[in-house]
Amino acid sequence: MPDISLWTLVFLVVAAFSAGWIDAVVGGGGLIQLPAMLLGLPNASPAQILSTNKISSLFGTTTSAITFGIKVKPDRRTVLPLAGLAAIGAAAGALVATQIPMAWFKPIVLVLLVGVALYTWFKPDLGSATVLRFDGRAHYLAASLVGLLIGFYDGAVGPGTGSFLIFALVGLMGYNFLRASAKAKIANVATNLGAILVFAAHGAPLWRLGLIMGAANMLGGLLGARTAVARGSRFVRVIFLVVVSALILRLAYDVFWPR
Repeated sequence: MPDISLWTLVFLVVAAFSAGWIDAVVGGGGLIQLPAMLLGLPNASPAQILSTNKISSLFGTTTSAITFGIKVKPDRRTVLPLAGLAAIGAAAGALVATQIPMAWFKPIVLVLLVGVALYTWFKPDLGSATVLRFDGRAHYLAASLVGLLIGFYDGAVGPGTGSFLIFALVGLMGYNFLRASAKAKIANVATNLGAILVFAAHGAPLWRLGLIMGAANMLGGLLGARTAVARGSRFVRVIFLVVVSALILRLAYDVFWPR
């Protein structure tokens, strides 16, 4: 673990807990955790920050995935292709993470997030009930494509992955927000694992710091999943819009006022 002060460690642990809660409900915990790590670890390399962030996030997503799995019971025949292809996509994304300029991605992601926010805002009934749009093989093919494409994005870039997964499962496949969150958490576990395997092979993660932050992220994920299950799809939709709006503001700042 790098030589950091006690206050910096406390700051990172609080950020990890908050990120775990948000990730469990709607995804987008990287909006908190990644900037916190950039502030707290100014001398760390991008690969170290990205990989350590994945280790911490893995604890929270696993905890919330288990909680959702027990409470919501997502169907395995959809989850398996979704998560399996997501892991493969994330590993491929991590392999090219250092080869593609981030400046290429940010404007595209910003436009996509604005579209997601507007579509969700002007369709208040979106995700209030599960009305599946595909049957049989078409349904599982759609789940596989969602996993592969968003998994690749998570490995290569990262911010907003959970939000994109939930929106795809709601808007494309027809799940309600609560059931989409449950499936997104399981897929997010797979994307984190896929990316970590690639980063670990290159010796990038700060393991001790990642495990400490992971414990805090896990507690946040447990609390967030329980809150989402108790409050239902309407609550998840509201938090989804708040997090997506925050992501839009953050990316807009990076695109229009680059450092």
